[in-house]
Amino acid sequence: MLQTNFKFPKQTAFYKGKVRDVYTIDNRLMVMIVSNRISAFDVVLPAPIPYKGQVLNQIAAQMMGATSDIVPNWIQSVPLPNVTIGLKCETFPVEMVVRGNLAGHSWRTYKSGERELCGVRLPEDLKENDFFPTPIITPSTKAHEGHDEDISRDEIIARGLISEKDYNQLEEYTLALFERGKELAKKQGLILVDTKYEFGKLGDTICLIDEVHTPDSSRYFYADTYEENQKAGKPQRQLSKEFVREWLMEHGFQGKAGQKVPPMDEAFVKKISDRYIELYEHITGKKFAKQDISEKETETKILEALRSL
Repeated sequence: MLQTNFKFPKQTAFYKGKVRDVYTIDNRLMVMIVSNRISAFDVVLPAPIPYKGQVLNQIAAQMMGATSDIVPNWIQSVPLPNVTIGLKCETFPVEMVVRGNLAGHSWRTYKSGERELCGVRLPEDLKENDFFPTPIITPSTKAHEGHDEDISRDEIIARGLISEKDYNQLEEYTLALFERGKELAKKQGLILVDTKYEFGKLGDTICLIDEVHTPDSSRYFYADTYEENQKAGKPQRQLSKEFVREWLMEHGFQGKAGQKVPPMDEAFVKKISDRYIELYEHITGKKFAKQDISEKETETKILEALRSL
């Protein structure tokens, strides 16, 4: 499923994100349909990735359940493998990015000579993929269009994006969720390297929303070869969509003005799909069951679920 265009009873809004189609119902509920779209460098790539939506939604649902004792979450129903229905929250305009290792964006920043990221001082003499002494939080703004931007804790509070009280609570939740995510990953022979969490408010209650510990929001290393590869200065075996970003960079695309997305052939699209399924099976410990669901069945199941909420 690449995109949807449903009209549900009491529908009050529709938002098409980079990956998700989100329908607001009666200003109370949100129907989130996770498409097979894929984005990188904040750009939606032209080719859909088979089963990607199902992978993301099912991992997120399982991880929400595994962290509900830490923070309440928005989920009310998961009527289909690629659909979640939950409570409409007032979304905080910042994503809480947390990093346990010097990888991806943090490594590119460090490699350039910078020693500060989002107001956080980075230690000297680190190698790519080394662990930080303790996990660091490097927030980013949420952009509906264009690029998300790094931002510091002090900037967030000074600009009134989030109150200091709420931000302190978000930091506490973020570190606790990351610790739980690392524990869950370790059981499956993985290292949770970095991830992001999104939060909203329902009245005075802060809730975890969107996705958790998925390949779109997280990076994982295989634990069994981590130490050996670090000592030898070799790249880490990882499960994330970083390889998609690397492929795009190799083909001259980083989402910058004037750059065109390179064509993605069927073999590369299948490789991406296989990698998403691989991550699902590793992080959940379950065999992935491919499910092809028609647009009509999707609409029917969502209507049934809405009637019960």
